[in-house]
Amino acid sequence: MASTRDIRRRIRSVKNTAQITKAMQMVAASKMRKAQQAALAGRPYAESMNRVLSSLANRVGSISHPFLEKREIRRPCALVISTDKGLCGALNTNLLREVGLLPQETVFVTAGKKGKQFVARMGRELLADFEVKDDSSSYKIKQISQFLIDQYLEGKIDSVSIFHTRFLNTLVQKPERNDLLPIGKLEKLEAGTGKHEEQSIQADENLQYIYEPSGDEVLSALLPAYIHFQVYQLVLDAKASEHSARMVAMKSATDNAKGMIKDLTLEYNKVRQSGITTELLEIATAQMAMA
Repeated sequence: MASTRDIRRRIRSVKNTAQITKAMQMVAASKMRKAQQAALAGRPYAESMNRVLSSLANRVGSISHPFLEKREIRRPCALVISTDKGLCGALNTNLLREVGLLPQETVFVTAGKKGKQFVARMGRELLADFEVKDDSSSYKIKQISQFLIDQYLEGKIDSVSIFHTRFLNTLVQKPERNDLLPIGKLEKLEAGTGKHEEQSIQADENLQYIYEPSGDEVLSALLPAYIHFQVYQLVLDAKASEHSARMVAMKSATDNAKGMIKDLTLEYNKVRQSGITTELLEIATAQMAMA
């Protein structure tokens, strides 16, 4: 049985750990609120852009653009948006499990140290790694999408898929794969995801957009902006997911630490009481022997 000194030492250690996890929980909660607001604020803009693009594509008819033309996929590329730090539950594990199933010929672009380390462990080809901080501007994130566009237009890659964690709510984050390039047919798109839905846009049939200059030129100008904003929105989603998962994980760790402290305190009291009882018995036995 452990001594009271050992148990007191363990209690102090667990209390120190609980203080650290509690502080990390509060920091993550503060960042989480800001990240969630940023992620949710961009979704209405994404919906509006998707509606305009869909309507414009339907009115323009057939248009030849590199982003819309499908090609033989010999060298697919995957953009992996992960975290720089751990302590966020199974967030990265669930995401990277999906990444590990990609074909061997896939090349990678990463945003986040965890994704970069995973690609290195697999021995896969890494084209570029980008650092994305919490306060990264849209201009900073645009460097990622511009790199992907340049690689695609130069023919160095034949398709681009994005692996990220979609923010649903504080408790639920879902790993997703979204195909970015080629765009293919412009239909109704789920806000900020690039996912095509089967249903058509009924509301846009009654809208009369006036395009200046021509529809072809406007569409050609909007498609790169669409790519940039899709990547930006998915990065915001990933950041909101990261801080939400870390806050929940640190809260769980703090609660577990409090439970351990309670159990250790109970064990300490039992050992202490046992020691006191043993001493009393020894004293009583000594008195009886001297009587």
